[in-house]
Amino acid sequence: MKKVVGLVAGAAVLVVGVVPIAVAEVARGPAVQPSLAESVRWGPCEQEGGGEPAAVATECATVRVPLDHREPMGHSIKIAINRIKGTASRDGNHLGTLLVNPGGPGASGRTLARYVAAMLPAELRKRYDVVGFDPRGVGASQPTLRCVDPEVYYRAPRPDAVPRSLSEENVLLSRAAHYASRCGNLWSWLLPHMTTENVARDLDVIRAALGEEQISYLGYSYGTYIGSVYATLFPDRVKRLALDSAVNSEEVWYEANLKQDRAFENRHRDFLSWTAGHHNVYGLGSTTRQARFAYNAMRARLHDRPAGGVVGASELDDVFTVGGYSDRVWPELAAAWSAYVGKGDPKPLIAAYDKHGKNDAEDENGYAVYLATQCRDAAWPRDWAKWRADMTRMHRWAPFLTWPNAWFNAPCAFWPVKGGTPVEVRGSRRLPPILMLQSRGDAATPYLGAVNLRRHFPTARMVVESGGNHGVALGGNRCVDRHLFAYLTDGTVPPHGTRCQAVPKPRPATHMVSGRAPGHERLTEVLAR
Repeated sequence: MKKVVGLVAGAAVLVVGVVPIAVAEVARGPAVQPSLAESVRWGPCEQEGGGEPAAVATECATVRVPLDHREPMGHSIKIAINRIKGTASRDGNHLGTLLVNPGGPGASGRTLARYVAAMLPAELRKRYDVVGFDPRGVGASQPTLRCVDPEVYYRAPRPDAVPRSLSEENVLLSRAAHYASRCGNLWSWLLPHMTTENVARDLDVIRAALGEEQISYLGYSYGTYIGSVYATLFPDRVKRLALDSAVNSEEVWYEANLKQDRAFENRHRDFLSWTAGHHNVYGLGSTTRQARFAYNAMRARLHDRPAGGVVGASELDDVFTVGGYSDRVWPELAAAWSAYVGKGDPKPLIAAYDKHGKNDAEDENGYAVYLATQCRDAAWPRDWAKWRADMTRMHRWAPFLTWPNAWFNAPCAFWPVKGGTPVEVRGSRRLPPILMLQSRGDAATPYLGAVNLRRHFPTARMVVESGGNHGVALGGNRCVDRHLFAYLTDGTVPPHGTRCQAVPKPRPATHMVSGRAPGHERLTEVLAR
């Protein structure tokens, strides 16, 4: 799921009486016929940031899809796609199209396509057309969903996400209601159709437009949920299906976020233990308990005196949450923390916030799509008393992320479109072998959720990596990549119980990472866009 970044940005008057938009349930219809789909017209791409643009030649296009798939000849919207075309002969060695998605909801698959194409072995890259897509509402797709001015809404420092009083809670609650109201006022015609099921149906329109009878698919994080829904709706259209860091399809989405809180607490503890193990470098305590005390003291100080007038308690949450996704960023997080506590130097902490936590227009687009999709996919509690009770209880066990995560999702309590009924994910025996890749300590998509998803797909095999990073394929683990490459080549899946050792924990550093990011950190940057 999407990187949890802060969203609370100052007081607002509590918005009440948000009028629900009438919602029509999405029909579970047949696959798109190629004769009904436009053919793709490829052309040059506009200048794009991120990924590996210098390493691969990329072409771009748009595909029209129905706003409402029950009315295929009705109003349409545009989905932006890109392709890194394989060079193998179409009459023999070519393996078809590999579509990719990095998750979110709200992340750009076009960025991931360039990354994947650059990371595949040369022989395998020649045999696939790697295609990325920006799901409806995202990035270059039209319309592009945004609800607020990011320079105003995310202006730092923001109120502390952990309320100390009812009045502080009401400020945060007002902000959540205001965001939901703004989205409803701007996008009343679009919000009823922002579902994962519709994204999966869009994917089938793309397949038909590409002239493919079947597609291969690599999805990370929320992208695994798109893949799971697609495989449920269109099992005969699947050639290969690789799911990395899987979403538990039975917990979308309120329960999934509560499970995240516990998992992120464990990852934060791992980070504190690693920091304590390098006390000689950072001077932040020689035990996990001492490091936790130092961290909590820093957070309390930033609540009252934001570093540089910018990094307050909520901004600190944003920055250090990234450490739950990848341990590759631990050295620079610990270095920034040490400089602030030990030397009184706020500059590394501010630099870390600028790099990992600051929100711009692209982040606002991702957040708007995240909410539009999750709030519409499934029912959320509308009684704030339930949220308060659940978060108060969970905060006792998992104080690191519980309240920041709650406020990230709180607009769903006021969303102008009621949540629907998720697709019942289930695997058909007609599906080919499926490859699942999962780290044992993943915080964003916990391991037990992946185990549960595997039960729904009888043809699935799962490779478990012993670490805790989110997204393990193409991030520097050769064991994991070997299984992925074998699967993409000929559909080979490993036996039950296959394990891979995690890559070694990073070495300590006393400075910010500059230049080209290494290994898993680079993958994390792609997945968190």
